[in-house]
Amino acid sequence: MTPEEVKTDKETVDEAAAGDAPVDEVPTEEAADDETAVDKAGTDEVIADKVIEVEITTEEDRLLREYELVLVISPEVTEERFEAVIDKVSQFVTGNGGAIINIDRWGKKNLAYPIKHHVDASYVLSRFKMKPAFGKELETSLRISTEVLRHLLIKLD
Repeated sequence: MTPEEVKTDKETVDEAAAGDAPVDEVPTEEAADDETAVDKAGTDEVIADKVIEVEITTEEDRLLREYELVLVISPEVTEERFEAVIDKVSQFVTGNGGAIINIDRWGKKNLAYPIKHHVDASYVLSRFKMKPAFGKELETSLRISTEVLRHLLIKLD
């Protein structure tokens, strides 16, 4: 099908309004429910793209907020336990309807001042989307964790 044969919705409606095209060739609202609408003239008009764009933002997505979490993890923690702490946070977020965007392991860095008699610690930066109601619960869990020396949870939106 050539571009000349394809009519836009506006052209078809304008022609129908001017009397150039029969009224039964004008796409109706019922045609928008189908994935592809075909009018009587045989031109294919894809209307699904318009519907998909509207459906990308669901009610649940609007409830999610984007957060950034920095963890300062004790240097005494083994590599397996270090990964377990990160997995615990990831499981908390995904288990409560959120989604992990990115986890960036910065590695071991010197601290500006000693924290619990440690002069260095491992840093992790995590970005995720989560419902705001679970922020306090996540912070409480991190506060009582013996592996996490400090944390900072920031709402980005």
